Amino acid sequence: MQVSTLGKIRMTAGASVAALMLAVATPAAGQQAADQAEQSEAAEEAGFSFDALLGDVLAMVGMGADEEALAEEQALAEPEPEPEAEAVLPVIRAVELMTPGAEQTVLQRNFFGRVVARETANLAFPLNGTLTEFPVDEGVVVEEGALLAQLDLAPFERAVERAEIQLEQAERAYQRANQLADRGVGPATAAEDTRSARDLAEVALREARDALEDATITAPYRALIAERITANHVIVEPGLPIVRVHDISQMRVEIDVPERLVQRLPMSADVAFTAILPGSSEPTKLEIVEFEADTEAVGQSYTFTLSLPDLALPDGAATALLPGSSVTITAALPAPQPALVLPTTAIAADEQRQPYVMVFEPAGADEGIVRAVAVEVASVDGTSFSVTGLPSDVEIVETGAHLLRDGQDVRRFTGLRVEE
Repeated sequence: MQVSTLGKIRMTAGASVAALMLAVATPAAGQQAADQAEQSEAAEEAGFSFDALLGDVLAMVGMGADEEALAEEQALAEPEPEPEAEAVLPVIRAVELMTPGAEQTVLQRNFFGRVVARETANLAFPLNGTLTEFPVDEGVVVEEGALLAQLDLAPFERAVERAEIQLEQAERAYQRANQLADRGVGPATAAEDTRSARDLAEVALREARDALEDATITAPYRALIAERITANHVIVEPGLPIVRVHDISQMRVEIDVPERLVQRLPMSADVAFTAILPGSSEPTKLEIVEFEADTEAVGQSYTFTLSLPDLALPDGAATALLPGSSVTITAALPAPQPALVLPTTAIAADEQRQPYVMVFEPAGADEGIVRAVAVEVASVDGTSFSVTGLPSDVEIVETGAHLLRDGQDVRRFTGLRVEE
């Protein structure tokens, strides 16, 4: 009976607590809360504390709320799983390769050349007179002995006739004086004086004949008429230039060679000079004729003169190679030692300024790795670089060697391609 009463009281107390919580939540349940409060007083009379029971209930309710809050915080604290990233393949650099060959061991350099005549002369008369014949035109090639200019020959022909008459007169006077001296009738001094007069007459005749010959100017060689300096039918003075001619019997080319190249290359060096002449696609070989021993005032260069063989001139080239024309001369010199000429982009230097090149070691069809190989660099002409210490049967990186590292994976550059 007592146990049953105690169970009822506990049930009544639980109901009172529930009613109280309902009253707090909703004002309309106030009456129900009051009824449950009367039942709780009866439970207190049975020896139970309603306040203690309410505290236990509230503690249980709070514990449940704390557990829910803690679960929510743990759920927020846990990071959301990130989506798996796609695998990125490593990028292999493409390099342009080259194979050094033995044909690159010849050092070449181009020079700007000027075509010049063997000789250039201003022709003039050694005496005065009236110019009557001037049949040449500028730019015309004339053969040796051709008439270029001539003075009026009448005065010179008369001078020759006069000299011939004076010589005959002097010869007769000498013969008479010599006969008289031989018979002892005339003095010997008279014979000697007439002989001297005869000799002077002979000299005067030679001078008259030379003057007649000098009144005509002929081409001293196969010449190109460069300029008519004076006009026809004018009185010219001795030494006045009449016409300028170029000797084209042998055409030549002049080039200026810098002083530092002349000092580096001995005169005995086997240097081959060639040129591509107008109207020909084959190189023409040139030979050194002479060079000026003094340098130019500007540029510190020596002037070398090269000859063009007549047999090497193609048809039509003689008219194209006028004095003053420009020609590109190529000078070739074999390397003093076996070496390979490389572009500057294929040579790099490390932290100690030691030159090296990147050698390609294939590991497949187009893939491979590069290795840094130390080389020795030299320059003969100052414009190209030759290296030693590198085998001639390897492939090296031609461009961008300084952008690679030893052992880096690379692939052969075979052209542009699009990755899908």
